[in-house]
Amino acid sequence: MSENIKKREEVKLVSVPSPYLVPERNAGKGLVLEANHLGIDFGGLTAVDDFNLGISPNEITGLIGPNGAGKTTVFNLLTKVYQQSRGTIFLDGKDTMGMSATQVNKAGIARTFQNIRLFDKLTVEDNVKIGLHNSINYGMWQGVFRLPIYWKEEKKAHDRVLELLSIFDMADMADMPAGSLPYGAQRRLEIVRALATEPKVLLLDEPAAGMNPSETAELMENIGKIRDEFGIAILLIEHDMNLVMGICEGIVVLNFGKIIAKGTPSEIQNNPVVVEAYLGKSHDEETADQGDDTEAGKTVDTDKGGSSRNADAGKKADAGKGKNRKKGGRR
Repeated sequence: MSENIKKREEVKLVSVPSPYLVPERNAGKGLVLEANHLGIDFGGLTAVDDFNLGISPNEITGLIGPNGAGKTTVFNLLTKVYQQSRGTIFLDGKDTMGMSATQVNKAGIARTFQNIRLFDKLTVEDNVKIGLHNSINYGMWQGVFRLPIYWKEEKKAHDRVLELLSIFDMADMADMPAGSLPYGAQRRLEIVRALATEPKVLLLDEPAAGMNPSETAELMENIGKIRDEFGIAILLIEHDMNLVMGICEGIVVLNFGKIIAKGTPSEIQNNPVVVEAYLGKSHDEETADQGDDTEAGKTVDTDKGGSSRNADAGKKADAGKGKNRKKGGRR
């Protein structure tokens, strides 16, 4: 693990109504996000199947797996980019079936994207203001005619934007075009915009992608600060295992659209099923499998040999019968 990244103290996970695991401190609390037997099919292809996840308040959970495992598809289901083929999703105990992406965002789920989606030509401040649409309290005509309520709400929004940007020390970038920011800063801006919607659950899709080790270490600290200051649950997809093992309290591993493991970072790190999903079988395991195949081949060959012997015995028996018939004819 990089020296710049300090690993958080591991928490104990306990069972709540099956099949969920949550940090011990939240054992008596309700779940803020719950997915039961979630699945989606695209034509004849099952992309996600029987996905079960429960996240408690103020929890940081990692969703990991090899490329193509279905992780972003899960995010798309939770945020209603896709409607599930089966299963249910509850947000604070409320079924989200039939909600649109806009409605589920207002209900309390915000996300970032694997590929950055900012309004490049707008300023950093305006990008964050777009995320404040849930809390702005003036209408179109009040904005058109610049009525007092418009100026009051705009002043409040401006102050809130600077407050949110200060989390990542980006307040001095407020007037810059979003497209002119370095890649890492654009990643951070996406998180700030998501926070502006005041979510109960924040979904981060590869937030450390393209960041160097020092930026990743800073991101880890900020994710923890966001969780503590905003009191929200965080679910993140990430391929940087230093970040995942250092910040997540619980981890869910997905492979071919199905969950193959759940547990603490140390449990997941030492899980042979997870290791095989990422790295494939070890040389010793492959050799053992080849040995099994060889033994199986010997058995087949032995059977073939037995059949040959039986065939030879049959020929001899037939020959014997022929001799007896000849003898009988002479008598």
